[in-house]
Amino acid sequence: MQRGRAMFRAERRGRRAALAVLIAAAAASLVPTIYMVDISFRDSTQSFAPVLIAPHPILRNYAAVLATGGLGRFFLNSLIVAAGSVALTLVAATLLSFAIERLKIRFGRIILLIVLSALLLPLASLLIPITVLLSRGGLTNTWLGLIGPTAAIGIPFATVILKEAMAAIPDELEEAATLDGASSLTVLVRIVTPLTRSALIVVAIWQFLYSWNEFFLALVIMTKNAYKTLPLAPLYYQGPFMTDPGKLFAILTLIAIVPMLFYVLLQRWFVGGLMAGGVKG
Repeated sequence: MQRGRAMFRAERRGRRAALAVLIAAAAASLVPTIYMVDISFRDSTQSFAPVLIAPHPILRNYAAVLATGGLGRFFLNSLIVAAGSVALTLVAATLLSFAIERLKIRFGRIILLIVLSALLLPLASLLIPITVLLSRGGLTNTWLGLIGPTAAIGIPFATVILKEAMAAIPDELEEAATLDGASSLTVLVRIVTPLTRSALIVVAIWQFLYSWNEFFLALVIMTKNAYKTLPLAPLYYQGPFMTDPGKLFAILTLIAIVPMLFYVLLQRWFVGGLMAGGVKG
């Protein structure tokens, strides 16, 4: 009995220690974000004062940024690119995963290895080839020119998630539908897609966050202000607000709000999708 109590106490102390470490790590990771938001509420003369929380926060930095105009256009461009990238990634990765995992197409494993090999390539090594191809195709400064490469980068990860989710579907369901005369497309739409909804949500959230925050591709592809996305907004406002860090940090805060809210609102589905089979092997 005493040994059991000792083990229980030791386990409880271990859990408390692990919780304390997690809380400390979470707090440390939030410090840069808190500091960014805090500076956005400071006057230009107190932007880099050695305090974490401004004693007298102001709102005129946000008012000045919103009054200059242009931020709404950047927001709309990011929304178009993110939505298009998510849609293209979901369609391409779903069809590819279905063909490899459920249809067992010829050379499917080789095709999968080729697709997954893209995960080994750093983005910096792809910038020049992508830029040259888009330039020759007349797709620079177009939404399609940014949606395509962004989706292509997300397809390998999406394929891994969706393929594993499809592998967990019982073969009997597909066989029964086939005996009833269902085509492969019908099986995909009416059976496979509903059963992999959690994995599809994981892919959609992941791809949206990546597309929304993508910077390097947008920097080299979008050279006209009319097509620039929200992560490029600080470069646009760097000139007029160079001497006023509060306004620049207000822009950064506005940029960060959307992905943070998006993830917070959909976090339950994201984690649930991963647990339900997104990383199930």
